[in-house]
Amino acid sequence: MASVGQKLKDARIAKGLTLDDLQQTTKIQKRYLIAIEEGNYDALPGKFYVKAFARQYAETVGLNPNEIIQELDQELGMPASPEEQAETTSRVQKREELTRPQDNSLSAKISKYLPTIIIVVVVVAILGTIYAVAWGNHEKAKNQQIEQTNTKVAVSTDVKKPAKKKKSESSSTSKKEQKIVNIASAGSTFTYNVENAPSQSTIELGASGGSSWDAVYIGGAQSWQGTLQSGATKEIQVPAGTSRVVLSIGNSNASTVKINGHKLNFLAQNSSLTVRKLVLNFTNGSSSTNAETQSQTQTAAQTQGQGQTVNNQNGYQTNQQQRYQQNNGQTNNYQTVTR
Repeated sequence: MASVGQKLKDARIAKGLTLDDLQQTTKIQKRYLIAIEEGNYDALPGKFYVKAFARQYAETVGLNPNEIIQELDQELGMPASPEEQAETTSRVQKREELTRPQDNSLSAKISKYLPTIIIVVVVVAILGTIYAVAWGNHEKAKNQQIEQTNTKVAVSTDVKKPAKKKKSESSSTSKKEQKIVNIASAGSTFTYNVENAPSQSTIELGASGGSSWDAVYIGGAQSWQGTLQSGATKEIQVPAGTSRVVLSIGNSNASTVKINGHKLNFLAQNSSLTVRKLVLNFTNGSSSTNAETQSQTQTAAQTQGQGQTVNNQNGYQTNQQQRYQQNNGQTNNYQTVTR
């Protein structure tokens, strides 16, 4: 009867495997494989490794590892331990289960996936319940919002009816629109009339695209002076009753001026100037009328004065002519008497 080592060797050769091939597959050192084939079990680290290496060798070359271990036990003269017998039994059962034909019927598949199906159905039911509750709350909130909107619309409609009357009343008493008119230009000085201005005005200085250095004079005294960086603004409150404000503007192309929210387009008068002085004359409706009346009175007075001057000049010339004629008559009479 052939030894275990010889059976393993014959099976290896029958499969066309070399010891190097077997070493690469089983990861068992080549010297241990040679020792098993030659029956030199003392060359291995211990009996446990003898059985483990022999089992792995047998599985690789296609022999029944359980039979090889049994023959190896007989050859070594030692029975298998209970642990080895249990391991051998479990291996046989696993192999039988793997080789046993599987039941591919529909009932077998359903029973296999039944727990998964139950879990999926429960999860779907929970999600459906949550969605139904959320949808119901959404519809309820939507209906409440519509009711509140309808109530607000009804209330606002009732409130807005008398508001039209107030609007018409305010429109009838609306003030005249402010106007800014350039009335004089001399060198770098430009004079503007701010007509229909409120009793207390606001001047806003700003800078855009560069820095602007400005100064404000109210009533002949300096009210503010400083440099505005690009994007910065400065508001100047003009006291009530002020009729004249002077602005000194540096870097005109980067400066802006607003009077009571109305932009002053000072670049329309000689846009090439960098530094300029802006004289603002503030007038409201009544002061404008008074100014016109005073201007007409002054014009009439000037005309009357000019007329009196002309009359005086004409009277003086007439008197001179009369005296000249009288002198000529006396001379002629004296010449006649002498002759």
